[in-house]
Amino acid sequence: MKINPRELPTQLEKQILPFYLVTGDEPLLVQEACDQIRNAARKAGFEERQVFQVDPQFNWNALAEETQSLSLFANQRRIEVHLSSGKPGQGRDFLERFLEQPPEDVVLLVSGPRLDAGELRKSWYKRLQGRGLHVQIWPVDAREFPQWLEQRCRSAGLKITADALKVLVDRLEGNLLAATQEIERLRLITDGSHIDERTVEDGVLDSSRHNVFELSAEIFRGQRAHALKMLSSLRQEGVAPLQALAILHRDLKHVSALQLAWRNGQNSVDYFRSQGIRQRQQQQSIEQAARRLTATHCQQAREQALLADRATKGYDTTAPAWNRLEALVECLTRPSR
Repeated sequence: MKINPRELPTQLEKQILPFYLVTGDEPLLVQEACDQIRNAARKAGFEERQVFQVDPQFNWNALAEETQSLSLFANQRRIEVHLSSGKPGQGRDFLERFLEQPPEDVVLLVSGPRLDAGELRKSWYKRLQGRGLHVQIWPVDAREFPQWLEQRCRSAGLKITADALKVLVDRLEGNLLAATQEIERLRLITDGSHIDERTVEDGVLDSSRHNVFELSAEIFRGQRAHALKMLSSLRQEGVAPLQALAILHRDLKHVSALQLAWRNGQNSVDYFRSQGIRQRQQQQSIEQAARRLTATHCQQAREQALLADRATKGYDTTAPAWNRLEALVECLTRPSR
């Protein structure tokens, strides 16, 4: 069974399953989901804990033997396996055997980055649907972050004004781990009292963190000011300009292709399905841009992208690559036609 993190507490109250898979690209949320599973399993009597880190030399046979062996210290054990990538690789056979006949004294918790799309079609994952639980973690995007942050403040017992929340969002956006740390610091320095804009400005560092996918979504939604800020943040973090350009060029091609699909009588749902585009954020931003940008704008954007590409590869030294990317952002975020 596959669920989202909000459903996990209810599932854990119903029963403890032999196998849990927690995957996602937001380490904080993955860690928190794993903590919930650990606590529930511990309360159910699975007190002994063993942890394994998977690397290219990891011995899956040794892990298989461990799950089948008797514990010297407790009748029930929690065995945790941390994957380094979204593919278990040689561990697929072990996972399938484990799921076929799980030991009664073991709860297996596997965690790692977002699962590779191809793994969803593997036999071990299909067997998981009947014997275990997959908690799929998605990043908190820019539009969801203010609500997420406000909820975190409330949970910490903080009374924060709307203006103070805006400052907090601006300085922490995209960095969930820094957000939790700063909320805890605010809780300590204010002792739970009323938090205004001045308190946040004096006490919180600018810890914004973004990724190239969020940047592309904001650009194609036409959010110029925010997109330029995100671009600057990525530059300061040392992200390669070619990495950002690759995602922008990919989504720009989809914008033009979607416009052509519409002219040929195809709807957006069928187009996204045919291209394997499943992320709602990507779908929405591409569709918004396809409705907003004219064919002339798209052509101009492609020309800017070509200039940026030449700059990132050193073929054009008339302007830095990041300046070319800024020009591309300006082109793609023009007002609606």
